[in-house]
Amino acid sequence: MSQAEGLYRPHVALSTSSLYPKGVPETFDAAQRLGYDSVEVLVTHERMSQLTHQLRDHIQEYQVPISTIHAPTLLFTQQVWGKAWTKIQMAAKLTEQVGAEVVVVHPPFRWQKKYARNFVQGVREVSRMTGIKISVENMYPWRVAGRKAVVYSPHYSPLGQDYDWVTWDFSHAATAHMDSLEAVKELGSRLGHIHLTDGSGTTMADEHLLPGHGVQPVAQTLEYLRDTRWQGVVGVEVSTRKSKNADERDAWLSESLAFARRHMEETN
Repeated sequence: MSQAEGLYRPHVALSTSSLYPKGVPETFDAAQRLGYDSVEVLVTHERMSQLTHQLRDHIQEYQVPISTIHAPTLLFTQQVWGKAWTKIQMAAKLTEQVGAEVVVVHPPFRWQKKYARNFVQGVREVSRMTGIKISVENMYPWRVAGRKAVVYSPHYSPLGQDYDWVTWDFSHAATAHMDSLEAVKELGSRLGHIHLTDGSGTTMADEHLLPGHGVQPVAQTLEYLRDTRWQGVVGVEVSTRKSKNADERDAWLSESLAFARRHMEETN
């Protein structure tokens, strides 16, 4: 959604997960006040995140579009929208109905054996049938009983997998001890979406720090995308749960937006 001609300007979305445990209305309000270009909706148990008419009402009220739908493929959203393929199909339908462009999905868990068996081809088929970009997110190993365990299939890393589109998350990369700049270069034109965040790389937890507050080469990666004139959405997905109040939360979200623009916008 960036400009193909003229000065390059990033399209920066605010994810509803950045305001958790607040919901959709608070995210639209913050996106409008702080100057974000769009909203990324993570579909959860919150009914408003699932309903086309309510999301359209918010688009109209705040005059802020929805660019991305994150399908309910997280562990805590396994009960939302039923079976695994139903989640993908309904997310693609919702994406089309609200005028968005991208569906973000997580790779299957290893215990979802039937789903995992045909995941790569199945995602491609849903994308081709609907015309919606289905973008598979990089994940990370878990620690189970004190040991590192790969719980995603075919793998937590999308590198080497035959996905048409990939979402790159800097916090997940930090947890997995991966170099985001090298990964983004390897993905090339298959990079479909960015989750802008960071991580310390010292824990197995998914931290979602503000960009620039961790060890990932976030600035360099954004500058590389600017220089290659990448056409996609940068979705700010940071944790603000530890903010002291609404003003501090706004300050963190404003800082993340400014970070994206500082490292991606071209100037005369």
